[in-house]
Amino acid sequence: FGIDRLKIRRSDIPAITHVDYSARIQTVHRETNFRFHGLIEAFYRKTGCPILVNTSFNVRGEPIVCTPEDAYRCFMRTEMDYLVLENCLLSKLNQPEWVEEENWQDEFELD
Repeated sequence: FGIDRLKIRRSDIPAITHVDYSARIQTVHRETNFRFHGLIEAFYRKTGCPILVNTSFNVRGEPIVCTPEDAYRCFMRTEMDYLVLENCLLSKLNQPEWVEEENWQDEFELD
């Protein structure tokens, strides 16, 4: 194992590879989830990367998104470019300017 192991490239996609070189893989089959499989295929054709990352949907320190309103709020407060809710695709460029009513970053302590 040793220090030389640190020089080895972990992955072509390091964001999905744990420090022990493992990853939590989930597969999608066309037969059981046709639409999502199609999304991954389209993403692959566009980017050359046949992988989507499954992660928690929240800003660090905040609870995980639970409602469409939570999702939209998180989307507008972050650097996300797009938000998909069911059959609706939202582009940040097409949204009205977001105005904060309070200092939302002080609502929750960082973990």
